[in-house]
Amino acid sequence: MTKRVIVMNFEVESQAYQAFSEIKKMALTGQIKGEQMAVVTHSSDGQHKFQIDDFLDFTGNNKASTGGLIGMLVGIFVGPLAMLLGWMGGSVIGATRDAKEVQNARDIFEFLLSNIGEGETGLILIADEEDNRPLNSLIINQLRGGVTRFDYEEVEAEIKKAKELEAEAKDKVKEAWAAKHQEDANTKADDTNAAKDPAEKSE
Repeated sequence: MTKRVIVMNFEVESQAYQAFSEIKKMALTGQIKGEQMAVVTHSSDGQHKFQIDDFLDFTGNNKASTGGLIGMLVGIFVGPLAMLLGWMGGSVIGATRDAKEVQNARDIFEFLLSNIGEGETGLILIADEEDNRPLNSLIINQLRGGVTRFDYEEVEAEIKKAKELEAEAKDKVKEAWAAKHQEDANTKADDTNAAKDPAEKSE
């Protein structure tokens, strides 16, 4: 079995919670070997951020919603990288909304932004599936939602890359901030010296 990150999107918010409940039952009967699952909402305040509204750790480790891959994935949207890459401006959302098919070059961050639209609620599941038909039947046939599967290791690599870029961005901002303060201090010192010169000459 291959571990996957499975993203499900729905037209109605209640369907995400219904799927959440039904997938728990599927895990109990062994149709899915789940690791983590979360109901996520894409904010409708224009900030395009995601938040976790319900969370389940199938492993019994009682991890918090912020722990593990789902928490890190959602956390990217509240970090500096999202703004630096223009995700919050809507340009990515508009472009990907026009594409009906998932392109190989499109990463999971862009996918989430475009397929769980502003104000909408979706479901993220990390699981192993021996047979994808039970989940497809539930989400596609019964709930009329969408299902897209990502390779776990590829998503993990995307998150790692995003975290590294965030760290670099923060370091650059700190350096720029320090340089700006030094520049302002030098300018202030020059202005002070210039103001003193006439007085010194008059003496």
